[in-house]
Amino acid sequence: MAMAAALMVVVAVLGLATGGQAQLQYGFYRGKCGADDVEAVVQGVVRARFAREAPIVAYLLRMQFHECAVNGCDGGLLIDGPGTEKTAAPNLSVKGYDLIADIKAELERRCPGVVSCSDIQILATRDAVALAGGQAYPVRTGRRDGRQSRASDVVLPAPENTAAQSVAFFGKLGLSPFDTVLLLGAHTVGATHCGLIKNSRLYKYGGLAGATDPALDPYYAFVYKAWVCPDTPASDNNVVFLDDQWSALQVDNNYFKLLQRRRGVLAADQNLYADGSTRWIVDLLANSDLFHSLFPQALIKLGEVNVLTGAQGEIRRVCSKFN
Repeated sequence: MAMAAALMVVVAVLGLATGGQAQLQYGFYRGKCGADDVEAVVQGVVRARFAREAPIVAYLLRMQFHECAVNGCDGGLLIDGPGTEKTAAPNLSVKGYDLIADIKAELERRCPGVVSCSDIQILATRDAVALAGGQAYPVRTGRRDGRQSRASDVVLPAPENTAAQSVAFFGKLGLSPFDTVLLLGAHTVGATHCGLIKNSRLYKYGGLAGATDPALDPYYAFVYKAWVCPDTPASDNNVVFLDDQWSALQVDNNYFKLLQRRRGVLAADQNLYADGSTRWIVDLLANSDLFHSLFPQALIKLGEVNVLTGAQGEIRRVCSKFN
């Protein structure tokens, strides 16, 4: 058994090796902003925001996923205006745009036209993860900003997805099943609203009135129904943490321990444990410290999906509009 477990870990880690983008590089901005260290400037703005609003880590993780999963990490989500990615239904609740704008304004003040908005997104997420207790990690930079943003391109996973559907979605981005489970682990700092789970899990499972999802721990279902998400319209906007509340602002592996106890809030989360092809990954991450070191590797891979480099795209002057 020990040998089999070790083999699985080796296979998993090998699966995390980044395919790489030839024109991205570590320290891309070194020497390009006068005496200023671009990454230090980003980190300083993020640190100040985190000090007064710790949930910014969840906002940025979600933003990176919604950004990179649609036409790659090209800053398309940041564009304002009718019919843009920002206006698509799954993106209406994305937060953190103001932080990206603040960072961009500070960098434009120091070195105009140098740092892309898409790089700012990746760097800011990296810094927030470390501030929330995650492992610090280097990222390659040199991304360019795209010149298109269409709401019609936005197709993102549903909160009721099966494990197979989640794996298939991430697979189209060039990510492995192990990456899929790791990236869903971002829900360790996530939250949703009662309106998203009341019908699907608490009161109308399978379309049956009064039915509760049997995959949800009965005690948790009782707590949600009694105090968090009572069956009234007034509870629709009540916040539900995707991890234990004491751990909801920490990047840790407690999320996976909840799945082992049938306490995943979203069906897509709990389904990772219901499917044997991903259950072993959940167990591995719940019962070890591997999430701490492997989660950053999955974020790095996500952050290099279909990037623009070299002479492609542009460097926006303002992140919310094309030049």
